[in-house]
Amino acid sequence: MTEQTINTKAVKSAMNDPKVMNSSVEVVPKAYLVSFILITLCFPLWGFANDITNPLVKAFSKVLQMSAAEGTWVQVAFYGGYGAMAIPAALFIKKFSYKAGLMVGLAFYALGAFLFIPAAGAQAFTPFLFAFFVMTCGLSFLETTANPYILSMGPAETATQRLNLAQAFNPVGSLLGMFVATQFIIQKLNPATDAERRELAADGSQSALEQLSVITANDLTVIRDPYLAIGAVVVVVLLIIAFKKMPITEEKSTSLDIKGTFKRLLSNQNYREGVVTQMFYVGAQIMCWTFIIHYGTEVFIKLGLTEQAAEAKSQMFNIYAMVIFCLGRFICTFLLKYINPGKLLMVLAAGGMLFTGATIFLDGLAGMYALVGISACMSLMFPTIYGIALTGTGDDAKLGAAGLIMAIVGGTFLPMAQASIIDMKMVFEGFSATKASFVLPLLCFVVIALYGKRSQQSLTK
Repeated sequence: MTEQTINTKAVKSAMNDPKVMNSSVEVVPKAYLVSFILITLCFPLWGFANDITNPLVKAFSKVLQMSAAEGTWVQVAFYGGYGAMAIPAALFIKKFSYKAGLMVGLAFYALGAFLFIPAAGAQAFTPFLFAFFVMTCGLSFLETTANPYILSMGPAETATQRLNLAQAFNPVGSLLGMFVATQFIIQKLNPATDAERRELAADGSQSALEQLSVITANDLTVIRDPYLAIGAVVVVVLLIIAFKKMPITEEKSTSLDIKGTFKRLLSNQNYREGVVTQMFYVGAQIMCWTFIIHYGTEVFIKLGLTEQAAEAKSQMFNIYAMVIFCLGRFICTFLLKYINPGKLLMVLAAGGMLFTGATIFLDGLAGMYALVGISACMSLMFPTIYGIALTGTGDDAKLGAAGLIMAIVGGTFLPMAQASIIDMKMVFEGFSATKASFVLPLLCFVVIALYGKRSQQSLTK
């Protein structure tokens, strides 16, 4: 396939009103189908990285004898990379091309994965945090590049639909990441409990410390190996994209009107509110998927399971949540042909509020099922907020996309705040600290519902 250049006016209108519903317009034109499929392969790659990593908050806390709040530094390093690299990535692709952005992102992704080798050898937390940060600098490049690239690959009327279709494959990678985390990390960790590991550390004798060192080294190797495998896969994808001629959907720019672009974006209320909403959405998603392990462990220990069995059972429920999320993404992509994106976002956010409330107030398996149900409501949110926020931004969409990717830093401080509540290990008016901590995702869904309502009104004007 020879390189193609899409009509400039079509590119500039790629972020136009997503409320236009015309089922006769192609979602993905045939001319771009192969490239669309290839770029869509990147979506499950970062989904895998996100959701093999979430359970590691609990795993690292156990392996290195840390509190839940200390373990969430995994999330700070992981999602911090998004915030650090989003704007540089946007400037890079604005000056060069989407293809160049994809290649740089994949290179950083692979490098970060391979840095797990020296991190495991060091048996220390900080090298792992650095590896996570490098890896997510790559993911930031990928997401900043792939999302607007997909939006521009076809008619403006179907841009949001097209992004939802590509994003529908993201949870496939997430599901695989959760499966690998369960089968090849959590279940392969040494069965020694948190208390037993802390006893060995407190003992201080040479034999106890040697025993603890052997356990720790083995566990960190278990954590390392899946990242090496995904690093190899990323290198293969990088090589395919490097040799594949991709459609050119943007004009290269040597003069960057950064000041003017930021001024226009900051004056755009729909965009500003979209960035804030995206931050709260990502925070809610990470909180619900990270602390389902803590929530479930508490539930299943009360039902008579051992700590390790309870953790493994909780991760299986996390997989169920991702299956529902994946199915919901496809269903919502279909519904967007007939329903205004803002309205659907508002309705699903209200459903998220309902399920989160049930997670807090219901006991036992009922609360666990409610926590799983939240994922059905979240399935639509990221790409739809993204598409709505970029409505009418035209050539500013590349830097605008960076702001929406930077909003992923919501996955750093919000989970840490929830972990701090969990670490209190208190009972709040009959609710455990873990249950009470889910008031934070509840507040996030309130923000999302309000944005859905406001965007529905603004897009109909």
